[in-house]
Amino acid sequence: MVDETTGANDDRPVILLVEDEALTIMDLGDVLEDGGYATVQCASAERALNILAARPDICGLVTDVELSGKTNGFDLATAAAQARPQLPIVIVSGRAAPDPTRMPPGARFIARPCTGEDILSQLKGLLPC
Repeated sequence: MVDETTGANDDRPVILLVEDEALTIMDLGDVLEDGGYATVQCASAERALNILAARPDICGLVTDVELSGKTNGFDLATAAAQARPQLPIVIVSGRAAPDPTRMPPGARFIARPCTGEDILSQLKGLLPC
């Protein structure tokens, strides 16, 4: 995991991972890092938007739908897509259904149960970096 406000000190592409379940974020962070990415991790959409604003090197977003804070993952994805229209986004949920009216263009939805490798595979399919 890399620092929220400064760039990674290696050449791996940086993924913003937003999940409020501690074990899930640790496990998925490990899978993404083993897959060749650096991760910046947080538990709320509000924090994620601040990180996105401060970190132009972030080249992908993976978010759960249900997050701590007032904003959910669909709203985070929409705000992130408005701020960075080309940002690859993967939305994950075990409870919410993929709602086409709430999904930004080009975003992918993955239903749980799924593996970290499933999420990594979707992300790799979206990323230019």
